[in-house]
Amino acid sequence: MNFSVLGSGSKGNSLYIESGETAILIDAGFSGKEIAKRLSFHGKEMAHLDGLFLTHEHGDHIQGAGVISRRCSLPVYANEGTFKGSDKKIGKLHKRVEFETGKIVHLKSLEIRSFRISHDTLDPVGFLISDANVTLALCTDIGKVSTLVASKLMNCEALVLEFNHDPHMLKTGPYPLSLQQRVRSTHGHLANEDAAAFLKTLLHDKLQYVILAHLSETNNTAELALKSASTVMNPKLHCHLHAAAQNIPSNLFTVRK
Repeated sequence: MNFSVLGSGSKGNSLYIESGETAILIDAGFSGKEIAKRLSFHGKEMAHLDGLFLTHEHGDHIQGAGVISRRCSLPVYANEGTFKGSDKKIGKLHKRVEFETGKIVHLKSLEIRSFRISHDTLDPVGFLISDANVTLALCTDIGKVSTLVASKLMNCEALVLEFNHDPHMLKTGPYPLSLQQRVRSTHGHLANEDAAAFLKTLLHDKLQYVILAHLSETNNTAELALKSASTVMNPKLHCHLHAAAQNIPSNLFTVRK
């Protein structure tokens, strides 16, 4: 399985995943033109995508969904709540495929299972993406770690995990108090230290990649997020740690059995 975080942060989010002849996007928080540009960085084309999955209806996750679906005749997968919250924003779709949160969606060589998370939208989800050999988990835009979320992420070979903000930067930064409270709430975003404590519980011998995602450009830095994550990493594990950027795609990482 190969994957690349095409961009992650409050200005746009998208994750590209491929295995064999199957290729999908999770979220399309950039314009169609921008996503095409970022895919081309890896020699990939939107025309070769098989599906687009949405985590929730915020604009930084769905901005390009409608355009991409119509332009590439691409089916869009989301649960009822996300479709309800995004219908007016994304417009007509080539094909709308509604899934029930928690159920597996089979798409060619991939299995995609959603799981419920805590965020201030109608029915936000994370995803587990599996082929015959490995599993990648995406878990961002999460205000608290539930027992359910922890159980879903336990045995993945790759994790894309939220490290949103540094508490001191948030407290002393430009955000008004109301927005600070929203970020810190159980329906907001994870702080570096909380995400690191969660990550510590997820480490195992087969974990190959941990990608720190949805870093706030205002209230965090890659250096601070990586420092927090590094403190809990086991040096005996052969695991790569990387902070996803807002403006450029990550490398195309390969996850092996």
